[in-house]
Amino acid sequence: MIKLAVVGANGKMGQEVVKMAINTEGIELVCAIDKLNVGQNVYNDVYIEGDINSALKIHNVDVVVDFTQPSVIFDNIKIYMENKVKSVIGTTGLTESQIAQIEEMSKNNNTGCIIAPNFSIGAILMMKFAAEASKYFSNAEIIEYHHNQKKDAPSGTSIKTAQLMAKNNDNFKAGNCDEIETIKGARGGNYNIDGKGNIQIHAVRMPGFVASQQVIFGSDGQVLKIHHDTINRECYMSGVKLAVENVFENNNFVYGLENIL
Repeated sequence: MIKLAVVGANGKMGQEVVKMAINTEGIELVCAIDKLNVGQNVYNDVYIEGDINSALKIHNVDVVVDFTQPSVIFDNIKIYMENKVKSVIGTTGLTESQIAQIEEMSKNNNTGCIIAPNFSIGAILMMKFAAEASKYFSNAEIIEYHHNQKKDAPSGTSIKTAQLMAKNNDNFKAGNCDEIETIKGARGGNYNIDGKGNIQIHAVRMPGFVASQQVIFGSDGQVLKIHHDTINRECYMSGVKLAVENVFENNNFVYGLENIL
């Protein structure tokens, strides 16, 4: 039995993880943590607690799932590592430097950690298809759409997609003319790491969206569009469950759900 804690339990994703834990054989919800509504009953004898450190120790947690905020996620992960509690991280906004530091902490503390920018199987397939298409097209851009309460931009999914694409194509601006932005930011943000990529990423924040992404490829005389829509947050739960079970059984650092599918 996996003893699971949910951090950010009052959030929309946190609430879905709580429901998943309650309804999944082999997982026991032992702890729910949030800054809001401390003391509120979540399920049976599980109540919202406000202090991560004490909650992890009291409940002898095996795995924590964290869907909190970009401003606190790095510090939260440090707490998990110090307590040698394995973690599944769904909060985006971590920098490449922070991810590298987390990998090092995971190794030094011998404590598994899975960071996944997206837990939707369809979104993972979209990223895989985009990486494959990158071998054959000279130009590509990414448009990602999220609800207007998402604080980080661009999304972790779009950054992960660009990383995978850049492995197969060094320059997605082949043949472009010299551009002039009459309004700064009109061309979006440029993903270009160590001279590789040159992928424009455009972030849309608007009520009505949950999460969607479109990768557009172009070459002479043709355009290919790979599009994924998230209708509701339930679609992430099969991926969260997979990550929880995987990190419980293993003790590795993993960045991206595609690495455990």
